[in-house]
Amino acid sequence: MSKSPADGKETRRVAIIQSAYVPWRGFFDLINRCDEYVVFDSVQFAKRHWHNRNVLKTAQGPSWITIPVASKSRFEQPIDAVEISEPWAEKHWKSIEANYRKAHCFSSVAPVLQRLYEACSRENLLTNVNEILLRGLLEILDIDTRIVRDSAYEPTGTRTDRLLDICVKAQATHYLSGPSARSYLEEDKFREAGITVEWMDYPDYPIYRQLWGDFTPAVSIIDLLLNEGPARPDLWSGALLGEGA
Repeated sequence: MSKSPADGKETRRVAIIQSAYVPWRGFFDLINRCDEYVVFDSVQFAKRHWHNRNVLKTAQGPSWITIPVASKSRFEQPIDAVEISEPWAEKHWKSIEANYRKAHCFSSVAPVLQRLYEACSRENLLTNVNEILLRGLLEILDIDTRIVRDSAYEPTGTRTDRLLDICVKAQATHYLSGPSARSYLEEDKFREAGITVEWMDYPDYPIYRQLWGDFTPAVSIIDLLLNEGPARPDLWSGALLGEGA
């Protein structure tokens, strides 16, 4: 539990988000503001989304790395059922190594990341890969937010009702949502349940040192870690920038 700065009462802030492959620093900022992050992988997998791909910075510019998955004729499959279609982990690691071996913190961070990729190479489901990497990256960043899968709460309903059901079962007092949900989330249902809805407002994160020319902000957290190391929460934590949720 955390304390509300307004009245000193105990709060329990929960976020419910689909998993992503080595996501950007804002994803970790959001999780760090919460007491619990619920991996929302019982919802439909979307092609060309962040579920199975992200961006590295290379000498040729921003470059996608994508986990190959079986999606043909599986139009409505949930994320937690998506299968990996061919070996990928060694290829991705070699790409990271080739593009970041000269990064300032490569020698200290790379061994930990490499072990995570080795563990992922033995997994067949995308959701398991994302969880292994997420938990490993959270440990590197010293974020102790509780991680639980949505299936643990056996949620019912759809859209707002499903999110609310999870929040009630998780005993949330506050629900921190990404901004994209504004178009459909029915906040009044949360108010009626006594749960405060908060909207993540990503701050202007600081520029940090990178390889390969001008600064590129929209990249995986791996870029930040290999260039600056884990001991720079000021580079990814909005709370330290005066943007606390």
